[in-house]
Amino acid sequence: MRTGEGFLCVYSVTSRNSFEEITTFHQQILRVKDKDYFPIIIVGNKSDLEADRQVSQEGQCHCKYARAQTNRFIEGEELARKFKCQFVETSAKKNIRVDQAFEKLVQEIRRYTKEKNSSSNQRKKPLFGKACTVM
Repeated sequence: MRTGEGFLCVYSVTSRNSFEEITTFHQQILRVKDKDYFPIIIVGNKSDLEADRQVSQEGQCHCKYARAQTNRFIEGEELARKFKCQFVETSAKKNIRVDQAFEKLVQEIRRYTKEKNSSSNQRKKPLFGKACTVM
């Protein structure tokens, strides 16, 4: 975790337990990185096993982000909103949206690195191009 630049937190849609463990992993990553935010993508895998699904895909949304025009929600999306990160549901077996998960992670890493670099460059620049000495 210390050397990672970004993380895919993957759970199985057929395992309620694996979904619930994502919160623990998310907290561990932020604690190890000593950050409030870090590039993380929540991934619900095994979307091809619809009959065995334990993590709901549709139903009445109870989250504060819901829009009146829809009642569709995915619990993974709701968790991602809570963590302020992106979500994708995949099937590794059928190669559905697997590339998209990695592409989203790379985009997040690049955005995070760019923001981090621009904020550190701003702090290094002295005001008006000159440094002051207090005597």
